[in-house]
Amino acid sequence: MEGLLKLSTLVIVCMLVSAPMASEAAISCGAVASNLGQCINYLTRGGFVPRGCCSGVRRLNGMARTTRDRQQACRCIQGAARALGSRLNPGRAARLPGACRVRIAYPISARTNCNKVR
Repeated sequence: MEGLLKLSTLVIVCMLVSAPMASEAAISCGAVASNLGQCINYLTRGGFVPRGCCSGVRRLNGMARTTRDRQQACRCIQGAARALGSRLNPGRAARLPGACRVRIAYPISARTNCNKVR
């Protein structure tokens, strides 16, 4: 139940963050949240990376085809990270693409300038 509440909060925050940007990119924060939802326990509590999490990471990476898509995904991820607050382990977030054997062109970090993502 707690996980469902976290996911619901994450989706709502992502939708609020993405509303002004929805016309700029094909990827919505709702899509980001749904693809990364199975990663939340790993990102907050540790342990193993669930297979479903990596499937979502790969799917999201495949969806982000254009620069605007990648920038929007970056903004959504940062919004979700802010929503999780201190529960999010930044090291695990940064290592997630590698753990799922996915290459992305920018670091997963709160300090990433999403406007510079190409």
